[in-house]
Amino acid sequence: MIRKLRTERDNQQWMLDLALNMRGRVQNFERDDIEVPAGKRARNYRMLPKVWREAAERHERLARLAQSRGAKASATYHYDHAIEAYRMAQHPIYFDNHPVKKQLYRKLSEMVDRRTQTADYPIERVEVPFDNGTTISCLLHLLPDRRRAPVVIYVPGMDQSKEVFPKAYHNIGLARGFHVLAMDGPGQGNSSMQKIRAVGDNYERAGAAVISYLRKRPEVIKNKIAIYGISMGSYWSLRLSSYDHRAAVVVSSVACFNPNNTIFTQSSPRFKQMFMYMAGYEDEALFDEEVAKGMTVRGHLDKIQCPTLLVTGEFDPLCPLEDAIEAYADLKVPKEMWVFENQYHPLWSISNLGGMDCHDYVFDWLQAFFSGKQKPSKRGRISYIKEQGDGPWADCNWTPPVKRGQAYF
Repeated sequence: MIRKLRTERDNQQWMLDLALNMRGRVQNFERDDIEVPAGKRARNYRMLPKVWREAAERHERLARLAQSRGAKASATYHYDHAIEAYRMAQHPIYFDNHPVKKQLYRKLSEMVDRRTQTADYPIERVEVPFDNGTTISCLLHLLPDRRRAPVVIYVPGMDQSKEVFPKAYHNIGLARGFHVLAMDGPGQGNSSMQKIRAVGDNYERAGAAVISYLRKRPEVIKNKIAIYGISMGSYWSLRLSSYDHRAAVVVSSVACFNPNNTIFTQSSPRFKQMFMYMAGYEDEALFDEEVAKGMTVRGHLDKIQCPTLLVTGEFDPLCPLEDAIEAYADLKVPKEMWVFENQYHPLWSISNLGGMDCHDYVFDWLQAFFSGKQKPSKRGRISYIKEQGDGPWADCNWTPPVKRGQAYF
C-alpha cells in the first residue's frame, strides 16, 4: 500500500532535500548563510536531528568543562549554543509523543537549567496557567539588579521557541534596560509537548495570560510592557494586540502578516508540514478550512490601540510588500514601518544595519520609545532603508509606489 502523504505538496520533498544538500539551507532559500551546524553537512531532511544533536553534544561537553573550571562566561556561551542545537535537533520531528523528540527536548531543558547556573543575570522559568491544567512556559530574563523596568514579551516564530532569544552570553535587553520574557505560545516548544494547539484564538488568550502575569511582577513597570513578534510571531503579536489592549507598544517584525496567503501555498512545503503539527491536524483539507483560512490580520488591525512598528524585507516571500503596505494603512494608531531594501526572511546580520540584526535596532527603538525621546506619530512614517545606507534614522522617508490591491513588482 502506498503511504498517504500529509499534504499534497509533500511530493516535493526531494526538491527540499536537494536544496538542503546543495545550499546548506532548510528554508528561506534567498539567504546565502547556511542553516546547519558549522562543519556539518545534512544531505536530506532526515539527517537534521542527528547533525544538530551532534553539535549540541559537543557544545554541552565544552560548557561542562568550562563550568567545572569556573569559567562561567565561556560556559554560558557554550550552553547558549547547546540550547540552540538541541532545540534545532528536536524541532523537525513533528509527531506527537515521538520518543526521540521527547529525549532531545529533555536535553534542551537540561541545558536551559545549567545555563541559569552560569549566566551573569537571573533567568527564571515561568509557568502561566492556561486551559485544562496546562501552562504557557516562559523564560524570564531579568536585569541583574531586578529593578523595576520595562519588559519586552518576545513572541517567537513558527520555527522558534522561548529558548531562541535572547542569548544569555549577549543579551541585548540588558544594555538597554529591559527585562525580556520569551514565551512558548500554542504550538511552540513546551506547548506542543503539552498539545496546546495553535488554533483559533489560543495564541491571543495565551498572550493575554502572560501579560496578566507580568503586571503582577514587582520587577515590571506594568504600563511599560512591549510586545515584540518575529516571523509568524509578527502575525501573532498583531492579533494579540488587537485582542488585549494592555501593552504600551507592539513591534511586528520579519513580516508574515497574512499566513493564509503565501506561506501555506507558494513557499516551502515544510512550513505547512510544521504548522499542521502545531495545530494538531493530519487532514490538509480540514486544516485549510478550519485553521489556515482565518489566519490573517485583515479585519483586526483597526482594533489595535497602542503605537505600532512594522518591520519587513522588501522582497520577503512570506509577506509580499503589498501586504505590508496594506497592513500599515489599516492601522489607526501612531505607527511606523521599516522596509529593508533587497532583504528577505529573516532579517539577521543584514548590510542595511551594518551587519547587525533587526533585534538590535528594534530594542533601540523601544528604548527611545519608553524614555520619551522618540514616539511614532498618528500621521505615521515609512522608512526605506537602503542596503548600503545609514539605517532607519537617516533621511529615508518613503512613499510606496503602489496602492492597496496592487502588486509590488
